[in-house]
Amino acid sequence: MEYFALTNAWLIPLMPAIAFVLIGLFFKRWSALSACIAVFASAVSFILAIFAAIAVIGSGISVDAPFVGHVIWAEAADLHFEMGMLIDPLSVMMLFVVSLVSLLVQIYSIGYMRGDKSFGRFFAYISLFSASMLGLNISANFLQMYIFWELVGLCSYLLIGFYYQRIAAREAAKKAFITTRIGDFGLLIGILLLQTVFGTVDFLELRQLLPSYIASYGTGTLTIIGILLFIGPIGKSGQFPLHVWLPDAMEGPAPVSALIHAATMVVAGVYLVARAYFLFASVPALLEFIAWLGAFTAFFGASIAISQREIKRILAYSTISQLGYMMLALGVGSLTASLFHLFTHAFFKALLFLCAGAVMHAMNDEADIFKMGGLRKKIPIVFITMTIGVLAISGVPPFAGFFSKDEILSAALSVNTPIYIIAVITAFMTAFYMARLLFVVFFGEKTNMRLHHISCFMQIPLVLLAVLSLVSGLGGYIYDFGYWIRFGAPQPEHMDISIAVLSAVLPLLAFILAWNIYVRKKWSADCIAARMGVLYTISFHKYYIDEFYAVLCRFFIDGIGRVMYFIDIYIIGGIINVISGLVLFSSTLLGKIQTGQTQRYAAAFLCGVIILLLCGILYFNKISGITAGGGVL
Repeated sequence: MEYFALTNAWLIPLMPAIAFVLIGLFFKRWSALSACIAVFASAVSFILAIFAAIAVIGSGISVDAPFVGHVIWAEAADLHFEMGMLIDPLSVMMLFVVSLVSLLVQIYSIGYMRGDKSFGRFFAYISLFSASMLGLNISANFLQMYIFWELVGLCSYLLIGFYYQRIAAREAAKKAFITTRIGDFGLLIGILLLQTVFGTVDFLELRQLLPSYIASYGTGTLTIIGILLFIGPIGKSGQFPLHVWLPDAMEGPAPVSALIHAATMVVAGVYLVARAYFLFASVPALLEFIAWLGAFTAFFGASIAISQREIKRILAYSTISQLGYMMLALGVGSLTASLFHLFTHAFFKALLFLCAGAVMHAMNDEADIFKMGGLRKKIPIVFITMTIGVLAISGVPPFAGFFSKDEILSAALSVNTPIYIIAVITAFMTAFYMARLLFVVFFGEKTNMRLHHISCFMQIPLVLLAVLSLVSGLGGYIYDFGYWIRFGAPQPEHMDISIAVLSAVLPLLAFILAWNIYVRKKWSADCIAARMGVLYTISFHKYYIDEFYAVLCRFFIDGIGRVMYFIDIYIIGGIINVISGLVLFSSTLLGKIQTGQTQRYAAAFLCGVIILLLCGILYFNKISGITAGGGVL
């Protein structure tokens, strides 16, 4: 049974791919049937993922000794490309998370998307999205991963721009696609360099070849390759400065936001770094860069989220911040802490986005939290589950985020104190802006708006995700997450009491502060914002990064365009016009003597013969005169 589960793990991404084909080609007009096919396929994938996880645990497969299967994909002379599966604790953890969250999001979507004219198309796209991420998780080499990486990007474009009738949705989709393509270009160049230097892009083969290469040639080339490879995760996982697409991804339906921000697209970059960690860890300077970029991104995202008004945009910048935490952990050398936080974050962030979608659904798509209020009694299930999500992301014990964030803080403190301080400040800010969201939406002044009904299809996934947000962190701690998901020797779970106490006290202080500002109104939020002055303005306007890019495009890219236009029209076009003018003139001239009359051709031929004879006679006489004058004859 274990061998069957491992050898057939390729069925896990295949099932939603089949659902995409069936819905897209045959059944998208039938809403109920489309939803049933998509949910059934995701349920089968989830069951297969559980079997694969049980097989990995039962057979003793580890990150050092994975199960691998290969088939030849393409051959040309001595060059061949392989497709394959790499199954180990890291990949099955991702398969479990992605398939489960995808399944719950699709169940939620049945209620959320009910009545939408493009109901079937939505389930086709979301099935392809799930298939792409699941395929990426089991990829055995960089090339195969890159194929699924691009499919994930395509699906994000389709789903963010799902309501393509709206200009904002179309622009957000293009922004996401183009921004991530910048990162993907760097990733592609890095993969090509790997193939050039090592002759392979297979993960296991690269891991075996790397030590001897470093011993012979050092890490200079590897540093360049690592930087290029990391540009891909910078774009995909919303790291500064390629984070700008992530908040605009909110233009897609709420279930899309949950899937993108929780378990699929944005964690693809973290997973890539984790999968190729043997390469990144061989260049200490590169890891330090990753750690500092992650720390900055974590603080940067939190500092923007603290002033935003739209509920999904707050969560979007929260995602940027939490992804920074994951990169920070990878940078300080703790793959375990990073992936543990990825694991717990998938559940509570999916929960938060689905709760936000439920609130907006009830409020007739209202997104401004300050236009909501008093909802805790009107939508109690959403209130309870969102409270659990807020407590989890804030790191309140015993919720999931407490355990995973504690691991990151411990890893940071043991390596780099300044990064640890940044992480602690960010943790406080996270708890504050999440408490702000919760208190304003559910404890603020009551709204008189009539609320829409929230169906059971939307409520059931919220309850299940709330349970996972409560137990996943404690479960990972008890069952020794670090024994399975690691780099190098097993890392037994341990808790630093001083850090644990600090992690528990920080959110409590943040909640008290937010309660006094937004519920008791002891301190005026507007007065605090006014006193912050330019700092609040910069935060509210997202540090004007989007405006900077707009100016950059206008003056730099458009300027290059104008230069190229001048070259094309007046230089290249001028040369071509001169050449074409000469050809036209000569063809016109020659065309005048091409009459088609045989008599004229014969006369011209005769004239030509006469001219040649005369030239010959003159030349002969000239030669004869020179010879006679020279006295030769």
